[in-house]
Amino acid sequence: MIEAALIGAGARGMNAYASYALDHPHEIKFIAVAEAREDRRKKFAQYHGIEDDMQFSNWEELLDRPRLCEALLICTQDTMHYEPTMKALQKGYKILLEKPMSPNPVEALQMAEEVDRVGGMLTVCHGMRYSTYYSTLKEILDKGTIGKILSVQWTENVGYWHQAHSFVRGNWRNSVESSPMILQKSCHDMDMLQWLINAECIKVSSFGNLSYFNEKNAPEGSTARCTDGCKVEHECPYSALKWYLNEKNEWPGNVVTLEPKLELRRKALEEGPYGRCVYRSDNDVVDHQVVNLLFDNEVTVAFTMTAFSKEINRTFKIFGTKGEIRGNHNMNEIEINLFSGRTEKVYPEQVEGGHHGADTLIMRSFVQQVRNNDRSGKTSAMVSAKSHLIAFAAEQARISEETVVMDKYIEELKKQQTALRS
Repeated sequence: MIEAALIGAGARGMNAYASYALDHPHEIKFIAVAEAREDRRKKFAQYHGIEDDMQFSNWEELLDRPRLCEALLICTQDTMHYEPTMKALQKGYKILLEKPMSPNPVEALQMAEEVDRVGGMLTVCHGMRYSTYYSTLKEILDKGTIGKILSVQWTENVGYWHQAHSFVRGNWRNSVESSPMILQKSCHDMDMLQWLINAECIKVSSFGNLSYFNEKNAPEGSTARCTDGCKVEHECPYSALKWYLNEKNEWPGNVVTLEPKLELRRKALEEGPYGRCVYRSDNDVVDHQVVNLLFDNEVTVAFTMTAFSKEINRTFKIFGTKGEIRGNHNMNEIEINLFSGRTEKVYPEQVEGGHHGADTLIMRSFVQQVRNNDRSGKTSAMVSAKSHLIAFAAEQARISEETVVMDKYIEELKKQQTALRS
């Protein structure tokens, strides 16, 4: 059995990943936790039977100790990934790191380089790589079923309420405090596209804006908070009262407050960020964006990220020289249409767990990785860093309205890296 510690007992750390240990106690056990919020720290310690002297209020306290165990999960907020990761690598921890690696491209490169320098293990939570759905898609493509891939249309349907919850009211609403939208939400997609196409991205262009979730679109009669007597609250699809004041809604209600009691949730809406009007928040991340990618094997990609969808889903169409593939993740369906006339629908095996089982599978894989001392697993830290750089380049292209050449972009980052070291 592997012993592990957790830094950051938020929704991802506590529920998505560490809960695996409760269902598989013979595989992994958490013996320490670092979390600033006492209520979350105590709840996590209670779930996993962690002693008082192994509960820490910050990551510095945990990492100041001699190495406590073999494995470490780092699930803090985006801007709090770099420092604990670098220190933990130097102490010899085998790390599972929540994405993104860092909201700073130079730091992402440094983290990957540090892994190689110390001979360490750092696996980034690109959960979709572990999904049975995308693993099946990868097998189909690698067999050459549709011939040589030439074009890809890929859409991330964020979902109207998910955008409001996470990227207007929530922790990832502001790029300065967290990350650009294309990095935080869509580094998964950049990683998967790089993986599926099996080539290096060489050019990136992008367009997108925050067009709707701002004050100019606030309806007449709306107020700063949904709890302030808003005159249009009953008809607003983004009403915080509808989404959070429902005891049956474990998610997203348990993000507002750990306790399901309605009076505590209401108080949180009256005082915290989740009660704010979606048109009157401090959000600055885009609500729609397109990215065009060119790979060195001549494959072109048209990627769309949009808040304005009913479902939270990824859909795609992949065009090859012998046929095409259509996919809808929520339907668990992969449709193959060959130019010969043959059509086939594939329904990959499904696994229980969040993100269509990907959260379960990434933990299962990480346990095996640690057990076998497999430094790379399904994806190395450097490969993850490269996919992050595509997202960073897309954001630069969006802001500058210019095409970014990846070689030049990476060369400039390395100059910045050298300047920082000197």
